[in-house]
Amino acid sequence: MSQKNIVVVGAGFAGIAATKKLAKQFKKNPDVTITLIDRNSYQTYMTELHEVAGGRVEPNAIQYDLQRLFCRLKNVHLVTDTVTEIDHNKKTVVTENDVYAFDYLILGMGGEPNDFGTPGVKEHAFTLWSLEDAVKIRTHIEETVAKAALERDAAKRKAMLTFVVCGSGFTGIEMIGELLDWKKRLAKDNKIDASEITLTVVEAAPTILNMISRSDADKAERFMTKKGIQLLKSSPIIAVDAESITLKSGEKISTHTLIWTAGVKANTDTEAFDMVEGRAGRLVANEYMEAKGLENVYVIGDLVYYEEFKDIPTPQIVQAAEQTGHTAAENIIAAIENTEKQKYVGKYQGFMVSIGSKYGVAHLGDNIHLSGFLAVLMKHLVNLYYFFGIRSGYYAVQYIFHEFFHIKDQRNIFRGHLSRYGNVLWSVPLRVFYGSMWLFEGVKKVFGLFGTTSWFGNEVVLPFSWLQEATTGASEAADAGEAVAEVAKPVFSLSFAYGEEPMMVFSKAPAWFESLMKFMVPTPEVALIFQKVMTLLEIAIGLAIIAGLFVWLLSALTIGLVASFALSGMFYWVNIWFVFVAIALMNGSGRAFGLDYYVIPWVQKAAGKWWYGTPRSLYK
Repeated sequence: MSQKNIVVVGAGFAGIAATKKLAKQFKKNPDVTITLIDRNSYQTYMTELHEVAGGRVEPNAIQYDLQRLFCRLKNVHLVTDTVTEIDHNKKTVVTENDVYAFDYLILGMGGEPNDFGTPGVKEHAFTLWSLEDAVKIRTHIEETVAKAALERDAAKRKAMLTFVVCGSGFTGIEMIGELLDWKKRLAKDNKIDASEITLTVVEAAPTILNMISRSDADKAERFMTKKGIQLLKSSPIIAVDAESITLKSGEKISTHTLIWTAGVKANTDTEAFDMVEGRAGRLVANEYMEAKGLENVYVIGDLVYYEEFKDIPTPQIVQAAEQTGHTAAENIIAAIENTEKQKYVGKYQGFMVSIGSKYGVAHLGDNIHLSGFLAVLMKHLVNLYYFFGIRSGYYAVQYIFHEFFHIKDQRNIFRGHLSRYGNVLWSVPLRVFYGSMWLFEGVKKVFGLFGTTSWFGNEVVLPFSWLQEATTGASEAADAGEAVAEVAKPVFSLSFAYGEEPMMVFSKAPAWFESLMKFMVPTPEVALIFQKVMTLLEIAIGLAIIAGLFVWLLSALTIGLVASFALSGMFYWVNIWFVFVAIALMNGSGRAFGLDYYVIPWVQKAAGKWWYGTPRSLYK
């Protein structure tokens, strides 16, 4: 096969999906090269822009480094550059710094805000369509509230503390929800009353959230109204200036902050590509995502205009973006491998919208409607599923941290209960005590302390009765059982002088566990080795936990060991606290006066370099 060059322009949801699919298909084919071009060196997680703009997460929480996403796909060449021209005759993509030849081209450059020609929007409104937009909104709000706190003119102060969102689609409602969560913090930091901050949604249509069912939209509306958010429906904005907006009714709203989320159009850079355009500048394609009138050129994501139904194009949502990306990739694969093309069939599993960090509504499938906690939890699960879909465990973990553990002001469905900003210093005494107990249990077995059999004695501590029986014969089975009960004392037995004898978790090993251990420990000789290895392991665990080395991992291991000891019929209920202490120590206790403070960052750095390699300069 002759060399085939595939060029993908745009590293959004659609471009990533297409590139991943192509790279996986051709990873063992040296004749196919894939070039992914984007003006940024990272993917922006667009569905979380409102969280940055609303001060919930930091900007780097929604930046996914392309080098990390494609580190194991050696057939993908990443280019950070801006596309300026496409020469369809020469089949080249021209960027500001280079020219790239293609046999197959995928355009997934996304969209941009549509102001519908409303006067003053470009000059005075904020849009929310990029990471830069989100940071700009966040900075503006922080600065505006700080200035309002010092403003003596009541009217001007009110205008400065009035925040308006134009548009009641997913982006607009999620943005106003973040402001709802944020306003208490803004008020507290600037010593003002939170009731002075006014939040308003302005919508031209008579209803809000028209992508979901009316029952779900009505729930969202009731929640926002209850929380004091003003909803102005059937109220188109006809003009915007620096300190006010004008509605079609003639009403003026004084505000220094208008966030425009009212519509989306195609990326205007594509106007120079000489391609057939549909509504809102989107590029027309057929059911195979092939650009109209062009060969081997595909359009995907928010950029594509393909009518699934008459006059109804594919929606500009993540699900459609990924599916159009997959369709284009599948048809390029079909063209190269001479297989059958596949038509685009939209499969939308549902729609979800969050209103702040604790409330949301969701419509899944045909009949599942969720609201509140469950809706927001489902949104988190869908986001995590995305990371597994693009095979990025690293960013899945980062998502969990910034959404569940590294949170402030209780901005999470679990409020502040999962926050990792607590001081772990106070768990150091518990860590040292717990490690000492493991160390003590191992040492007393080595030296035969407190009635246990030492390594230097003549008896062998056998963990299971069948081993003892094997050495004494069937006729001495009863005596052997008594011998085992004497020498195979519970691993964590505590002495007791008063009251009832402590109860074991299991008086004897369950049959399935006994069968497993018969396979693992078939003879007394193996049992002796097993016993000594376990004893050394207990000593090693104790020393490591005391020193604060790999505490999370070893705490998890101790839970597993306790479970195995309990199943062996060698563990008392009075010692079940070992499990709960281990869980408590998994909070990062090794980083306070422990070796984890030094070792874990080094391991993370070394593992990252091994898995992801050394980050390359953008211009090489």
